[in-house]
Amino acid sequence: MTAQKVENAEILQLVSFLIGEEEYGVDILLVQEIIRMMEITKVPNAPDFVDGVVNLRGRIIPVIDLRTKLGMSRKEHDKNTRIIVVEVAGKTVGFIVDAVTEVLRIPANITEPPPDIVAGVNAEFIKAVGKLDDRLLILIDLEKILSTQEKIELNRMNN
Repeated sequence: MTAQKVENAEILQLVSFLIGEEEYGVDILLVQEIIRMMEITKVPNAPDFVDGVVNLRGRIIPVIDLRTKLGMSRKEHDKNTRIIVVEVAGKTVGFIVDAVTEVLRIPANITEPPPDIVAGVNAEFIKAVGKLDDRLLILIDLEKILSTQEKIELNRMNN
């Protein structure tokens, strides 16, 4: 019976990435692909957290600087910088992160709801905090990272 309980424990599959010193994770099912930094075309009147758009195999997708969106200072892109391409509210969006670290499988029971303020990031974006052996992993809810108004603005960029 115990073995069956372990099998039934919910396993979260996550892509983990770094922004500054903090490690974050997003549900792997939302991630379409992870690409190296590429040339970004600036878009006039875009919100400050939107770096612009990229042409990804014929699809124009908006690219968001996740550092800026989370209220952190911008950083020069380097060889580790990646764009995580995800599906948010039915739209494809790229999020710029400092580095992608790994794909993780963790039991859901090692996560807990976030405290009100975690690492200076507004807690409404945070689903949970995962307690791994030697570190904490902040699980981001990509659906909540953009407000309804911001999703509308991104929609305009996709059309």
